Amino acid sequence: MTWLRNFLKSILAWMVVLVLAAYALPDRHLVERQKVIAATPARLWPLLASPRQWMRWSPWPVRDPQMRIGYDGPESGLGAQWSWDSAVLGQGRMRFDDVQMPTRLGYTVSFDRLRSGARGEFRLEPVAGGTRVTWTLASQVGPNALLRWLSLVVDARLGRDFDQGLERLAVAANPP
Repeated sequence: MTWLRNFLKSILAWMVVLVLAAYALPDRHLVERQKVIAATPARLWPLLASPRQWMRWSPWPVRDPQMRIGYDGPESGLGAQWSWDSAVLGQGRMRFDDVQMPTRLGYTVSFDRLRSGARGEFRLEPVAGGTRVTWTLASQVGPNALLRWLSLVVDARLGRDFDQGLERLAVAANPP
């Protein structure tokens, strides 16, 4: 029985170390990706500012074609919003709440299962060859130790989605 007690003590000690180490990790993270798209901000804007248009280029309906989507508020721009319910991606909602047409679209997104939210933004900047689209998402994980550890993989995972979404946005803005 001594070995079992020692084993349990070592497991407990490792758990304490992992929890304490989590507080050395940042409590916020930022995901940011950019792509120059051969289109004007005016051509890209309707694809970004309308939640219904997101289905044409967003990476998430591709990951879960069975995702249930609902829309609320205006068709596009300030106050437009959509919600989703997905067996793969969970449940949540997004609302456009900071609009500077056609150069900046800010949004708030909340994830039901994680009981957390984030601030996202698209910035459109005319450049040679088109528009530089910068997509960012910033969130704060707070005191939850597990979320702090999970935030270490957010950039890699969500960054892939952003890269895919920007590629799909380029195709949607320039259909064959």
